[in-house]
Amino acid sequence: MAALDLQEQEQFEALKAWWKDNRNQFLGGLLIVVVAMGGWRGWQYYQHQQADEAATLYRQFIEQLASKDAKRVNDAAAAVTDKFASTAYAARAALLAAQVNEQGQVNGQGKDLARAKTQLQWVIDNAGEATLKDVARLRLAAVLLDEKNYADALKQLDAKHPDSFDGLYADLRGDVLSAQGKIDEARSSYKLAYEKIDAKSMYRNLVQIKLDALGVAK
Repeated sequence: MAALDLQEQEQFEALKAWWKDNRNQFLGGLLIVVVAMGGWRGWQYYQHQQADEAATLYRQFIEQLASKDAKRVNDAAAAVTDKFASTAYAARAALLAAQVNEQGQVNGQGKDLARAKTQLQWVIDNAGEATLKDVARLRLAAVLLDEKNYADALKQLDAKHPDSFDGLYADLRGDVLSAQGKIDEARSSYKLAYEKIDAKSMYRNLVQIKLDALGVAK
């Protein structure tokens, strides 16, 4: 592996620190978009089926999100997943609750990554919507990366996913590989991510910055 010069190394370390602090926030934003997609359709469907109670519990869960109390959020999410695991609400509740546990610092409460991982794994194992599974895998891989559990993070990123997720998976794989010091492999993953992400996306610029920080292969 070609060695980075001092300036490249400093740029790379600064970028890694910034992205470590902001990666989960970005993935959390992705979650909100995905949860919103089809949410109204799911709401209408289940409202007209025999799941009024599921809709009510999910609405109560959303109200608890605003309370910023992790215990209330987790209890409300558990009520949905325990009683109505097969509904569209359950996976969404688990994903949103996991985000609360990942971020921590809510009402003085710290992060609960163990609970977040359990909730994300629940989504992977039980969600009926493939897109929610894909987001959960990305989120779980990000948590595992923060814990320096690189092998398990890469296993999550090896899972099959739709082409529309190629850029995100490749970028996060690059983060894992760079954390392992595998600069050449990380560079290849970032290049793939750059190719797969929409040219109009600002996120693509972030991937370019990562590539610049790694320097040109020597």
